[in-house]
Amino acid sequence: MDNMIKKKLQEINVELDERQLKQFYKFYEMLVEWNKVMNLTGITEFDEIVEKHFVDSLSIVKILDLGSVNKILDVGTGAGFPGVPLKIAFPDKEVVLLDSLNKRIRFLDHVIEELDLTDIHAIHGRAEDFARKENYREQFELCVSRAVANLSTLAEYCLPYVKIGGVFISYKSGNVDEEVSESEKAVEMLGGRIEEVIKFQLPGTDINRSFVKVKKVKGTSKKYPRKSGIPAKEPIR
Repeated sequence: MDNMIKKKLQEINVELDERQLKQFYKFYEMLVEWNKVMNLTGITEFDEIVEKHFVDSLSIVKILDLGSVNKILDVGTGAGFPGVPLKIAFPDKEVVLLDSLNKRIRFLDHVIEELDLTDIHAIHGRAEDFARKENYREQFELCVSRAVANLSTLAEYCLPYVKIGGVFISYKSGNVDEEVSESEKAVEMLGGRIEEVIKFQLPGTDINRSFVKVKKVKGTSKKYPRKSGIPAKEPIR
């Protein structure tokens, strides 16, 4: 089992030691176990979790050198993707996992404890609220999100957290061109610039994925993000 994780991650040039492989396997076991009592993932087969969660989360290495990153925020982390795989693979990074459902945070607290991870915190709250707090706003070199929302909405959730010079990276399906062009105004208004879009196929699957890389070029106006619920209902156009 560990060998499969190792082999799959080697395909995207991510090398892991024995401890990291064991952490990934333990994470898989906890996902499946907790999924029996709460809805964490629709994917429960080992091979699929490795490909669609672990490899997908770490494919960010295709678009970003994580060497320049110290603090990572994962907005709408759900069951911990991509934040937990990023922490396991890059243990020197400080990671914050943000989710609006408290039961998911309870799960993630157990994952952090069981995997003996340090410098990683799971917090319960809405992206719109925490972005107004001084110790979160414009404090991260990297903000990531695999959450399902349009790019304009995600930009409003995520860009306020990113330091000037840092990046927000959105994990998307393969067909993203229209969404990217529709989000350009929002991204600019929030202090960002769309720098790159990378499309790829998950190794060993026929699943098309995209990364949208947004550079933070100036500070985000204090009026953003708007109040809870508004960015999703009324995306900036």
